[in-house]
Amino acid sequence: MTASPTPASAAASGSRERILARIRAAVAGAPEAPEPDRGYLRQHAPDDPAALTALLHENLADYRAVVHRTAPGGLPELVARLLAAHGARSVAVPPGLDDQWLSATPDEVERRPDDGSLTARRLDATDAVLTGCAVAVAETGTLVLDAGPGQGRRALTLVPDLHLCVVRVPDQVVASVPLALPRLDPARPLTWISGPSATSDIELDRVEGVHGPRRLEVILLEEPAVS
Repeated sequence: MTASPTPASAAASGSRERILARIRAAVAGAPEAPEPDRGYLRQHAPDDPAALTALLHENLADYRAVVHRTAPGGLPELVARLLAAHGARSVAVPPGLDDQWLSATPDEVERRPDDGSLTARRLDATDAVLTGCAVAVAETGTLVLDAGPGQGRRALTLVPDLHLCVVRVPDQVVASVPLALPRLDPARPLTWISGPSATSDIELDRVEGVHGPRRLEVILLEEPAVS
């Protein structure tokens, strides 16, 4: 059974139609509006690779990440030194990670390869995780992981307390988020990281490690640019 419209609803409908009719009459014959010029500024930073790397370093540190810079030959020793400095006795290893990155790490540090079988409890008992990234944004100090080779699934970089992340510079560094997006597949699980996990209460007391790693150490791997 269909209810009959009330006088109030009928009056409102009639008023709406009269207003719409007046609008249609007013714009009848008007020319099509031109497409707006959406010349958005895509970046604020210079294109110089060295300047972008310096800006990324500065903004990562501003977010309280610890930043290191090394040539490829020094990476294994640096990784071993950082794991030792944090007392890490185990490290999660995502699929596709370069074996050489851990080649200088003593055998006493347990490698825990992850093929998706590491449970949350097992990850919580893992001291560190070592990954690469998909892209790094200099203007925001942001690392983006897309679960590609050497990065692993999202849980791998959210549960262990220490995250060591290697960024290949200058090839993986872009100036801005608009320049990062074309490099990323929106269908992949993207994790955007700006510093270690942190939150503040109403009194602005900062607490780290609530919903992710409490310590983030970024290694800028300075490689020759690929032409």
